[in-house]
Amino acid sequence: MKHHKDGKPGYSSDKNPRLGTVIITCIVLCGLSFYLGGIFCSEKNTIEEAETNEVKVSIPSPKETSVAPLQVKSSSFSECSADYQDYTPCTDPRRWKKYGVHRLTFMERHCPPAFERKECLVPPPDGYKSPIKWPKSRDECWYRNVPYDWINKQKSNQHWLIKEGEKFLFPGGGTMFPNGVGEYVDHMVELIPEMKDGTIRTAIDTGCGVASWGGDLLDRGILTLSLAPRDNHEAQVQFALERGIPAILGIISTQRLPFPSNSFDMAHCSRCLIPWTEFGGVYLLEVHRILRPGGFWVLSGPPVNYENRWRGWNTTIEDQKSDYEKLQDLLTSMCFKLYNKKGDIAVWQKDSDDTCYKKLAKCDDSIEPDSAWYTPLRPCVVAPGPKIKKSVLESIPKWPERLQVASERISDVHGGNANAFKHDIGKWKVRAKHYKKLLPAIGTDKIRNVMDMNTVYGGFAAAFIDSPLWVMNVVSSYAPNTLPVIYDRGLIGTYQDWCEAFSTYPRTYDLLHVDGLFTAESHRCEMKYVLLEMDRILRPMGYAIIRESSYYVDAIATITKGMKWSCRKEDTEYGVEKEKILVCQKKLWYSSNQTS
Repeated sequence: MKHHKDGKPGYSSDKNPRLGTVIITCIVLCGLSFYLGGIFCSEKNTIEEAETNEVKVSIPSPKETSVAPLQVKSSSFSECSADYQDYTPCTDPRRWKKYGVHRLTFMERHCPPAFERKECLVPPPDGYKSPIKWPKSRDECWYRNVPYDWINKQKSNQHWLIKEGEKFLFPGGGTMFPNGVGEYVDHMVELIPEMKDGTIRTAIDTGCGVASWGGDLLDRGILTLSLAPRDNHEAQVQFALERGIPAILGIISTQRLPFPSNSFDMAHCSRCLIPWTEFGGVYLLEVHRILRPGGFWVLSGPPVNYENRWRGWNTTIEDQKSDYEKLQDLLTSMCFKLYNKKGDIAVWQKDSDDTCYKKLAKCDDSIEPDSAWYTPLRPCVVAPGPKIKKSVLESIPKWPERLQVASERISDVHGGNANAFKHDIGKWKVRAKHYKKLLPAIGTDKIRNVMDMNTVYGGFAAAFIDSPLWVMNVVSSYAPNTLPVIYDRGLIGTYQDWCEAFSTYPRTYDLLHVDGLFTAESHRCEMKYVLLEMDRILRPMGYAIIRESSYYVDAIATITKGMKWSCRKEDTEYGVEKEKILVCQKKLWYSSNQTS
């Protein structure tokens, strides 16, 4: 999608006069091989024939040969020191001084170089307990699991959270909704009726606080991805995930957010303090890029309702009036229309009509609209393309019907079509049944936060849609770009390069699912570091389902043993020898170097 997978340069032509003879010989041999191969392939079973419809991302694999399984030396990993209990490698405050403060670029992803990588196990805080189960976790969590006092002292008067005994309680308050998030969302629904009929399914909350808005929307059938940086609010994203609410570390600064264009049905900012009108409106342009045509942008807080609120904002009414007019002019210039407004809430809708975009200075084709992995923000409008017409909000099926529909954008995926999509759905029905046998905890309150680390069409999430869990669908930045299809289904996800750390805190997922990741990426990413990253983000007593070539399975099991995991090898649902499943569980252990 954004890189050549193998990174190999092309070769220049050979001027040797013997080249013609060599080419003719090769053509004859290849033709014969192709004919014989066709005879052989026609005798393969129906399972293998069906698999040809899948989108595969892999290098030539040892599993197709008679090569002996990979073996690695057994070793144990040491503990990281206790001050690394909340280590986020690519957003590490220890390294912020190396980067600029302009537009808060130091809060963006800056991963450590290879020689600075940690080869140790991140410890839990002293007194860590297994998280409270969903749905009770939405309202409370253990203090020792996220032992932060700053956010409690600074935000308790706004009812973000309250410390009571051994727990943090989440009363559902916020800066702009002191009477509770439920009342706030009720007002929003009055302004946007599409929130209650299945039209709006996916949302993003920028500057999410402790994700109370996203938590409330779950009961209304809207799946919200809460976004916040690692900043002085201390662990907003960690609180969200501890509560069982989807969230990811991120900031709109100089790089695009790791999401495809035209994907979210709604975006929300509740006094998130993003300077929307500065720097040529580049932050709003990014919201415009990721918002689906016909989608809604909701803003509460300055400068909305400045007539009645300006006294509490340490400013003048004239300044706030000017800010609001600038914002409105900027939104109009991007083909947003004011949809509704009442009190502290204003709603704009992204235009889905080509007429408006024809008048704008649009981005050129030098960068793909969906290119979003370390891609710089650009001061231009990413206009919806001609293929997006059936993906505008008013055209796609309502939730939950859209989950089972192959979107128009599947045709942009190499090998992607309606038949491949249908096959993926059928395949996952079989897989889900098998996975439940292997891991009965799936579908119970033991598993809430799930990551499908290298998904194709979001099959895991769709297969378990009726279970009390949510899935972060991850698409490799080196794989075919299937993430738009996932969003069109009404699911959420992100791009990721697994040679680097994921944008989350430690101990934030209950289950990690891997499907051929090491076969696909081992030529780029060292297996040990990928597994150590899995250990970092997996909760103690959490699970991993690692589906992999038989070539890699034993080596993976050896490394995970050194990470204090217990794993067992199982057959796949088809019982083939070339592929096996490891079902693993991470042990709960405490640091021997705790300070308290």
